[in-house]
Amino acid sequence: MERIGRIIKSISGFYDVIDDESEELIRTRARGNFRKRKIKPLVGDKVSYDATGDLGYILEILPRENSLVRPPIANIDQAIVVTSAAEPNFSSNLLDKILVNIEHNSIEPVVYLTKSDLLTTEKYQELQKIMQGYREAGYQVFDDQEAYNDDQLDRLEKTFADKVTVFTGQSGAGKSTLLNHIDKELGLATAEISQVLNRGKHTTRQVSLFNIADGLVADTPGFSSIDLMDITPEELPTLFPEFLEYSGECQFRGCRHVNEPNCKVKEELAEGKIMHSRYDDYLYFLNEINSYKKRY
Repeated sequence: MERIGRIIKSISGFYDVIDDESEELIRTRARGNFRKRKIKPLVGDKVSYDATGDLGYILEILPRENSLVRPPIANIDQAIVVTSAAEPNFSSNLLDKILVNIEHNSIEPVVYLTKSDLLTTEKYQELQKIMQGYREAGYQVFDDQEAYNDDQLDRLEKTFADKVTVFTGQSGAGKSTLLNHIDKELGLATAEISQVLNRGKHTTRQVSLFNIADGLVADTPGFSSIDLMDITPEELPTLFPEFLEYSGECQFRGCRHVNEPNCKVKEELAEGKIMHSRYDDYLYFLNEINSYKKRY
């Protein structure tokens, strides 16, 4: 009998599927013709499967909303972007690059600030103003000075319901620490992996989805692709939500918001409605994307 479920774990050619209706866990294998068709099921895939015997078989992978290569995972709804205030210092350029990548993958980003307790009150207040700019740009932001306080963690967990969530951010920002505060099992897996890597052994990273706060959370600290290779100059302006808000009022359709006359985005920038750091990063990324095109 054909059933529908979601892959929550893959291990050595077996796929653990949670059934949509019964919520039971079924171990399955992919049909042989998947390999011939060069199709590989991913954690997060919605699949139709047959579970008549002890072992189920995946019959078909349902259309994906999105997928990532690192980590190999599909149908992600939201990404928690863990950003440190200090050690390493806050970088709007890096944060914006990650946000652009997430928007490009049709994933909802959430910004989570860590290590603000290392800042002076004055520096923290300056950074809060910047974070307010991200809120006004349309992002959900968690920026309490005490990053892992229970109230903030509860509010973060409320965003997990009915979603598949991954974590990302610069190395050293505290992704594993945050995962640890959310669920010890997630953090422990990360710590063990680091120890194995530090001993110089090569290890394959298996991604699993854990059920937390009525949602599914990937046990991996984020995806590592932070170049802009797949983004075109035409797409880039659409990946800044605050540009999208005003671009309909620009004189030209497909306005790049650089030298065009009567550009509403530049008018709003001049009036302080758009953060200068975001616009500067946009120009920087546009330049980077154009330089890729020249190179190839």
